Amino acid sequence: MLSVLAPFPNASRSFSCSSAVKQSSDLEVEVDPLRARPYAFAMKSVWLKNFGCQMNAYDAARLIGVLQECGYHVVKTPKEAHVIILNTCHIRRKATEKVFSDLGRLRVFKEGPLASKIVVMGCVAQALGEEILRRAPWVDLVVGPQAVHKIPSLLAALPQATGYVFLDGSAAEKFQKSPLPTLTATNVTVFLPIQEGCDNCCTYCVVPHTRGREFSRPVSVIIEEARSLLQQGVKEITLIGQNVNAYRGEEQGHSSCDFGALLFQIANLPGLLRLRYTTSHPQHINDSLLHAHATLPQLMPFVHLPAQSGSDRILKAMHRPYTRAGYLDAIDKLRSVRSDMAFSSDFIVGFPGETEQDFLQTLSLVESVAYAQAYAFKYSSRARTPAASFPDPVPEPVKEERLARLLDALRAQQCAFNQQSLEQVVPVLFEKPGRYEGEIVGRTPYFQPVSVCASQDRIGHRLLVHITKVLPHSLKGVVEEPIGS
Repeated sequence: MLSVLAPFPNASRSFSCSSAVKQSSDLEVEVDPLRARPYAFAMKSVWLKNFGCQMNAYDAARLIGVLQECGYHVVKTPKEAHVIILNTCHIRRKATEKVFSDLGRLRVFKEGPLASKIVVMGCVAQALGEEILRRAPWVDLVVGPQAVHKIPSLLAALPQATGYVFLDGSAAEKFQKSPLPTLTATNVTVFLPIQEGCDNCCTYCVVPHTRGREFSRPVSVIIEEARSLLQQGVKEITLIGQNVNAYRGEEQGHSSCDFGALLFQIANLPGLLRLRYTTSHPQHINDSLLHAHATLPQLMPFVHLPAQSGSDRILKAMHRPYTRAGYLDAIDKLRSVRSDMAFSSDFIVGFPGETEQDFLQTLSLVESVAYAQAYAFKYSSRARTPAASFPDPVPEPVKEERLARLLDALRAQQCAFNQQSLEQVVPVLFEKPGRYEGEIVGRTPYFQPVSVCASQDRIGHRLLVHITKVLPHSLKGVVEEPIGS
């Protein structure tokens, strides 16, 4: 039942099943985007809306760098833009439908004074291809997540023809041919992708079909990028990937480096105060990673470790390669090397065939772990995933009722965890101005937001803060003293 769908369809093909869709091979796309300035239109404007995960945010930042190299400038509203870009997420049905809702609202700008071009990129583009043009025929360009660096060349061809779908590309080429995101003076903490794609093929998940197989960036490239970020004033780096702790990168062209070893290399770079990572997988909590957590003071004692369910029967149907006991063992191992370790997680309720007893086992798992925070969602059927054809769907009212119960339990745990900080003195790395004048905001080692009244010149510094108030989703406090910049 779990093998009804080939896990890795050919992600490099281009769809063309109607006369409205132009073959990607008709386009001049082999131009290096960093040398494409003659093909771009000088000082054209671009507006980009980003959906979804940290990897999407990073892809969007790299694309903006490519476009700026080609003479585009970023504007704040779509009505100012010659080019309108939606960087999309396909992980849940609601995220996908938001894209089509936005496309309906943006259509008016096609007929405005700028005659804006509309581009859909990212995971919805890869998953749906020409279907986007069928549902929104005013879209000019559909580009998969591994071809974002080709967008300037593709845009250059649009005055002659529209309605292109371009899904060719690879993660290696994307990283190689697009510039690093431009930082501002306020970039205290940044995301650094080290790995992309996933080989696990969970039966509910579209990632293998939208991001492809696992790809680990070379060690030397990651270290060079991390060093550059730190030299520009970054203090905290979060390593990201769809399956980040499965990282296995080349080192010096022949040997491989696992995730724990990579953490040591990055932690040794001068200027780094904090190191985080997401999203991790329970099956890759190995001795190397445990040693890193036991040894590196820069590595924060907070791990996002998705469980998805507490029922072995449902975990098996999801094709998650661990049991409830295995997940709890991973939690215990991490806590054995850091007694102050805290966790966040992801849960899916209402997976096909989930019974009340299965759901109660999820509630029991939550009670056993005691999460600092977690995310829970109703199961959302995704096309091209095995679970989409599974029998025994859970009725929507049952999903909603179970989700409400789970969220109540998770909120109570988060509240209890945050309450432990009251009247404590905790280290906070300050990242940005707060919502109110005279306020700055930072985060604790456990990723809790903390606001204090202090001068903005303390942004980028790590300070000891006395926590005086606990709010539902954040903390307030008073600066005690600095503990280093």
